[in-house]
Amino acid sequence: MISVAIEKKLKVYKGQHVLKIADGFDTGSITKIHGPSGAGKTTFLKIIAGLITPEQGKITVDGLVWLDTSAEINLTPQKRMPGFVFQDYALFPNMTVAEHLAYATKDRAWINRLLKLGKLDTLTDHKPIHLSGGQQQRLAILRALAIKPKLILMDEPFSALDLHMKTELIGQLKPLFKELGATVLIVSHNPQELDGLTDGELYIE
Repeated sequence: MISVAIEKKLKVYKGQHVLKIADGFDTGSITKIHGPSGAGKTTFLKIIAGLITPEQGKITVDGLVWLDTSAEINLTPQKRMPGFVFQDYALFPNMTVAEHLAYATKDRAWINRLLKLGKLDTLTDHKPIHLSGGQQQRLAILRALAIKPKLILMDEPFSALDLHMKTELIGQLKPLFKELGATVLIVSHNPQELDGLTDGELYIE
């Protein structure tokens, strides 16, 4: 169970907006997160990951306190260890597809399985500059999964994929998430595309 109660001031084009969320996510659940542009969806994921600190708040995961601003507790991202799919992919330009996954895990069988899932098994020696946008996005997803995380945070993870690839990948990810026992939060500007994947939703205004 993930319990989140946070407040974070955001600068928006109209001045200032306060991101205020109090919610809980059951272990093993898959939640889609949507709302208007600038509402703070990406910021919310980064707060959970430990990449951004809110002015006040508390985050507990399976009984362990990750963040408590009143008690000055704030675990580093390395201790939280989520799988994070960034909206801009955040790939390493000098690493090949294979090296991205090998950097995250030494489990060769798991790497090979992920490569086939993402249809990148024939592109293992390619660097990001030689991949299409959709291939880069799939690599970003595979890298997040490589560490077998118990928490997966995905920011617009399917935006660069065509409909066929998106449908196929989503169909493969659902049983994989269940196998990992992972809790998954997915930000999407098109929440309908996740109807067959998610079992809950959070709307951020």
